[in-house]
Amino acid sequence: MARICVDGFNIGLRKTTGIGAYGRNLLTALDGMGHEAQVLYGPQAKPSKRPLFNEIGLIDARETREKAFDRLAGLASAHLSRTAHAVSASEDVIWPARGGGPPRAQAFWTAQRLFTTAQRAFAAQRRFTPLRFAEHPSVGRPDVVHWTTPLPLNAKGRANVLTIHDLIPLRLPHTTLDDKRAFFRLCREAARRADAVAVVSEATRQDVTRLLGVPDEKLITTWQAVEIPAHLRDRPEGDVAAELLSAFDLGWKDYWLHWGAIEPKKNLGRVVEAYLTSGSTRPLIVVGGKGWLEEDEMALMKANRRQGKTARKRIRTFDHLPFSLLVSLIRGARGTVFPSIYEGFGLPVLESMLLDTPVITSNVASLPEVAGDAALLVDPYDAGAISRAIRQLDADDALAADLVARGRTQAARFSPEAHRARLAELYARVL
Repeated sequence: MARICVDGFNIGLRKTTGIGAYGRNLLTALDGMGHEAQVLYGPQAKPSKRPLFNEIGLIDARETREKAFDRLAGLASAHLSRTAHAVSASEDVIWPARGGGPPRAQAFWTAQRLFTTAQRAFAAQRRFTPLRFAEHPSVGRPDVVHWTTPLPLNAKGRANVLTIHDLIPLRLPHTTLDDKRAFFRLCREAARRADAVAVVSEATRQDVTRLLGVPDEKLITTWQAVEIPAHLRDRPEGDVAAELLSAFDLGWKDYWLHWGAIEPKKNLGRVVEAYLTSGSTRPLIVVGGKGWLEEDEMALMKANRRQGKTARKRIRTFDHLPFSLLVSLIRGARGTVFPSIYEGFGLPVLESMLLDTPVITSNVASLPEVAGDAALLVDPYDAGAISRAIRQLDADDALAADLVARGRTQAARFSPEAHRARLAELYARVL
């Protein structure tokens, strides 16, 4: 058994992100592998002599303002090292259920403003911040620190493992607001410093080798896995159908579903265009908060809304829904429409297959790896092709049933057991 510490940079965000979900799934996998899982946080709150306030600081909704002197002092000392201290968890502090509750970990570490200070130092000085773990009488220091995204941090005296999900700012620069040069420097240096690098698809592996120059022997493709709670996955179909009817006025398997942050790579603009031209009478449900550069993606949908009640009923939008309701929506959909322009992995495809929902997705990047022969693959830049796929699935019940059956087989390739086996191979390289 090893002690493996996962960074809480995305896990600690108030709104769930794909990498945050990856971090939580990773902790679940570590627990299933028999390792001691730990999480590293970088809260704003100052350390306290009272353990209660140190735990509160991990999830406090109140943001404390950083004084200019503290910011400058942090920048000046960032290259020396930061020290993480263990935080005792108790049953006195109730973690937010919407964020998934407390992470499945046996220990927590904290260093005030760790992530923000390290990022500022890298932006100003192009330096990585060394990180050390303080001795603690009851919490053992980690053997491995697993960075779930490139961060300008390096754990001294520990094995460092990095996951790279995608290089979309470099492959599709028009779809993000990142400083591309800074992103390239950070990813390249983080990969160079890491003892092993995990990638979530063969498509990402090829990008990392070609664009960052990371030796192929340093990489391991772990793909991803999703564990959907049994009480949601196995709810009786009739109960889910009744919930959809009462909550959304939707019939079982009688609507289309698209979900994810509204940003250019998700291709929502073409999804809406394809749906409107498909002739389907089933409504389109869009679940996702605004991300960035969303104006063009939303333009056609906004124009459709202005056409009156009937048009608004055809396309319905929700910024955010509880996970339990999203699972119900996935289960009850005629199909998931997810022709993303680019994905490092594409969790909506796997989640849909796990929940017996047919999928329309893209024939580019990692999506064919995840979908296999269990989805309708389309050119994401061709709204006509997406529209034809919607029409095809709309009219053919036998096709829908066949895709569901194929999806179950394909999803088994990305089971939690398979994911744990790939992670075991990853950690074996550094332990």
